[in-house]
Amino acid sequence: MKITDIFKNYDPGKIQRPYVIAEAGVNHEGDIELAKRLIYEAAEGGAHAIKFQTYKADMLASKDSPYYWDLKEEPTKSQHELFRKYDKFEKKEYEILKKECDKAGIEFMSTPFDINAAEFLNDMMPVFKISSSDITNIPFIEYMCGFGKPILLSTGASDISEIKFAADLILKHGNPLCLLHCILNYPTLDENANLGMILDQKIKFPETIPGYSDHTLPGNMDVLKTAVLLGAVILEKHFTFDKALPGNDHYHAMDKEDLAVFFKEMDRVFTIAGDFKKRPLESEEAAIKNARRSLVAKRDIPKGNVIRAEDLTWKRPASGISPKDINTVVGKYALIDIPEDTVLKWEMLK
Repeated sequence: MKITDIFKNYDPGKIQRPYVIAEAGVNHEGDIELAKRLIYEAAEGGAHAIKFQTYKADMLASKDSPYYWDLKEEPTKSQHELFRKYDKFEKKEYEILKKECDKAGIEFMSTPFDINAAEFLNDMMPVFKISSSDITNIPFIEYMCGFGKPILLSTGASDISEIKFAADLILKHGNPLCLLHCILNYPTLDENANLGMILDQKIKFPETIPGYSDHTLPGNMDVLKTAVLLGAVILEKHFTFDKALPGNDHYHAMDKEDLAVFFKEMDRVFTIAGDFKKRPLESEEAAIKNARRSLVAKRDIPKGNVIRAEDLTWKRPASGISPKDINTVVGKYALIDIPEDTVLKWEMLK
């Protein structure tokens, strides 16, 4: 499955199997071999894409930028200080990772956080991702639109007016758009996931594709499954090779085993979901014949009598005249004596 196929084939009238992005971010911690490992483990787990983050601390955060994460898991209190730890990759490293993704059969992505990153990533990616943190960064959004590619926009910590401003701008430029519902807490408690907001965005922005970027803990797959059932067709979930590692992203990420479990559970969900066009199934044929009702003589009806409504009742099975035809039956003549409790058939009437 390619992400461009999602944009081409999206059908708002169906629940669709999700395109899953393993959000590796900087969980490689600046080690190219670990980044390669993440690629192959994401592919092994079944992810359709792996996404990194491309930034330079000096271009992303001022020296006094405060934290917004759980200090118990990541004790660094300065954004600038944290980002400096993992901003070592340059264009050549991402070119290496793109080639590894091609070998692994998984799509390569990376979120750019500045214009320079967007420029050199453009030739490597089918879409661009814009972080929740940049939803009000209008000049950057406009610049990203200039590449003419589909855009994934996370909507964490934003209100409808902010989403509308950004979405209108992107759609005005003609870029296909996916809005990823997101709660910007690390981690997001299940009770704060507010997956119903996927429906709100779907209704308010019908020209966009619904998605979900998740920061809940990975032990319970119900959050992601519920997001899909509410219409999300693109899922983004943080990904690591070791959830026990210290740091801001590892502990609320999936690993390859979690991914495999998720896809197995999604198979069951779609087995249960079945067809999206209402119709009777072959397995229901016996119920149609025997659980539905027929018109039945409520009393003896002598030959030649006119059938009246008070002569009739309706009982199972459906082997005779359907109750939907009662108005046609009333007023006809009995061609034979019809005993009480007889299932009426058309050959009995004139």
